[in-house]
Amino acid sequence: MTSAEVALERLCDPQFEVSAHYLISTAGTCYQMVDEAARAWHAGAGEWAGFGDVNSRSIGIELDNDGSHPFSEAQMLCLECLIASIQKRWDIGPAGVIGHSDFAPLRKVDPGPRFDWRRLAMMDQAIWSEQDTCRGIISEDRFITALARIGYPTDAVAAPTLVKAFRLRFRPWGSGALCQADLGRAEDLAHRYPVDGRDMLT
Repeated sequence: MTSAEVALERLCDPQFEVSAHYLISTAGTCYQMVDEAARAWHAGAGEWAGFGDVNSRSIGIELDNDGSHPFSEAQMLCLECLIASIQKRWDIGPAGVIGHSDFAPLRKVDPGPRFDWRRLAMMDQAIWSEQDTCRGIISEDRFITALARIGYPTDAVAAPTLVKAFRLRFRPWGSGALCQADLGRAEDLAHRYPVDGRDMLT
């Protein structure tokens, strides 16, 4: 969308069959469109921690950003306040805060490589790892096993797509084939944050 106002119109128009619980503008204004206890239509087809129908188990937050520029400070501050309040109300831990590209890697790339997940992790609002080494042979099987423990949908998604989705979140500067840093971070996260997928912020 070209602006938060245009996005708000789309999210509130029944003909498009898309909605979210919240929308945060670049200026840091937060719009609530759906009650948190009600189902919104922001997720679409996807899976997390073995559970489908993400719409029924998540609270959706949309951000006014097309992925081509950094997220504004005002927007991030508003997001942090909103996440903190939702986590408290619904007892959602940092592992339950995920991006659209996490649960639907075949269809979605948002919030994209410019989103500061590390910043949220420092406030216990997301997970993060900087473990760039691992022991043993680097293999796709090890990587996929680790991602499944984190929550990623691994059954019907090819390894290269999973690498891309993982890097969007945890190594946005990464490129090339699966490497030690990818596997190191994935296995570290799998050890520290195995998820059950019951409640989520997306």
